Parts: sequence; C-alpha cells; structure tokens
Amino acid sequence: QLHLVESGGGLVQPGGSLTLSCTASGSLLDDYAIGWFRQVPGKEREQVSCISQSGGSTNYLRSVAGRFTISRDNAKNTVYLQMTGLKSEDSAIYYCAADGSYMAVLDGRNVDYWGAGTLVTVSS
Repeated sequence: QLHLVESGGGLVQPGGSLTLSCTASGSLLDDYAIGWFRQVPGKEREQVSCISQSGGSTNYLRSVAGRFTISRDNAKNTVYLQMTGLKSEDSAIYYCAADGSYMAVLDGRNVDYWGAGTLVTVSS
C-alpha cells in the first residue's frame, strides 16, 4: 500500500516561488507515475502536471507550462513540483497522486493513490 504525503505549501506573494514535495512510503515510488492536481473549493479538480515512472515523460497544464517544473528523485522516494512566477489563480489545495499507469495519471481518473493535499495561497 502506497502512502503519499505532500509538503511545501504556504502563503506566497504574487511572483514568488514554492517547491512542493510528494514523499511516498510503503512502496517504491519508481513503480508509479505521479501527478500533481489542484482544486479550489467549489471548482473541479484539474491536473497540473504529471511524470512517468522513469521521469522521461512529463505533461503540464497549459496555464502553468514554463512556470512549473515537475521532477522526481526515486532514490528519495519523492516527487517535486517547483512553482515559479506564482499568480493568485494558482491558489488551491495541491494533491499528488500515484498510479502504476502513466496514462491513468495523465487522464486523472481512476488513479489509485492520493495524498491529503497541501494548501498554496498566492496573495499580497
């Protein structure tokens, strides 16, 4: 059973940066593709970025491409989301999720494992 814990969220001013971490326990993370998703209360969840098991394939939401970078360190069982140039519309609860299928994570549905989320607030 894979257990995911997100960290690194917080309050940041517009234009600032944050790096989120998703650390896994219970299983080796390199068996799983990982996605970062975000949700604002009252709105639908959206996928922000995802990365394949090897890290060779990545995908980004159009509105964050060029500002966010996803990476993984399988030796540390951790996936990162580096966020720069943050905007108020990036404020949300950010979740990481894992599945043995990259396509499942890319699609965002029927993903096996989810973390509890970390709150990112972009405000002056």
